[in-house]
Amino acid sequence: MTSTWRPGGGPVVCIGETMAALAPAVPEPLETVEDLRVSVAGAESNVAMYLADLGVPVAWLSALGDDAFGLRVRAAVGAAGVDVSGVRHDPQRPTGLLVKETGRTGTRVRYYRGGSAASALGPEVLDDVRLKSASVVHLTGVTPALSPSCRGLVERALATPPGERPHALSFDVNHRPVLWPDGTAAAVLRDLADRADIAFVGLDEAQGLWGADLEPAEVRRLVPRPRLLVVKDGGLAATAFGEGNSWTVPALRTDVVESVGAGDAFAAGFLAGLLRDGDVPRALRLGHITAASALRVISDHGPLPDSARIERLLDLPTREWARQDTDPWTHRGR
Repeated sequence: MTSTWRPGGGPVVCIGETMAALAPAVPEPLETVEDLRVSVAGAESNVAMYLADLGVPVAWLSALGDDAFGLRVRAAVGAAGVDVSGVRHDPQRPTGLLVKETGRTGTRVRYYRGGSAASALGPEVLDDVRLKSASVVHLTGVTPALSPSCRGLVERALATPPGERPHALSFDVNHRPVLWPDGTAAAVLRDLADRADIAFVGLDEAQGLWGADLEPAEVRRLVPRPRLLVVKDGGLAATAFGEGNSWTVPALRTDVVESVGAGDAFAAGFLAGLLRDGDVPRALRLGHITAASALRVISDHGPLPDSARIERLLDLPTREWARQDTDPWTHRGR
């Protein structure tokens, strides 16, 4: 084994907002495209759905409007194999909505989530019975930016010292600048990440928040307390820092359709791998494999390769993985 710690047994619980999403059915500007596709989009439910794909028991806790979008979101997440029985419908507040605009310069996302049902979530969510048997509770930096009550939820979740928690706390920085008043995100997100057992951050996020010239090892010095800190360097590599150890695994080269959701997919793959056997390099590999599935589609959730292919990729010798130049769907070296 290459890890000195991993979470105990039990399901994963993901907490956070999910919105209905509208996106062009084909990559075309919103002002000219004729067909819009309805899907769901939410960092925490993305993680939950990929965990379910990977065979990990998982529940998602949130609030949705008592409206058609809310019913659609709940049905879609539940159809992926996620326990949605703890999701409530708010008759006074709507389900949040996002709209994707695709163009030659990439994808732009517009949010319509002010006053959403999920923005009214608060610390009481943590009293849900599902947390009593959880191995991991997963949160992201999106939630504390939605409202004071949502920030209180995350603050309470991370208030208990790591050694006294009944479950591990996973926190993905997931910085969304549009949600934060100028100058407020850096300190808050660094503090929250540093109180987690497992923390995820993109190197580009860390550089935008805490210093433009940061390298992964310097991010670790800024966020020293998590048992595992994963720093993702886009399409190049991901590095996990443990207690006195670090592991770096190159990313798979993949044709990118859209990058939205890839970080959530990576987090799910890493958590699934860690829960499986505590082997950090294999968990990083599974994170890359899962992220590739999100990169290949317009939606946040794409199909994974079959389990046999995943296992073959996980078992590749280090040298062969390092020179991998195709994605796991078309790999010919197996």
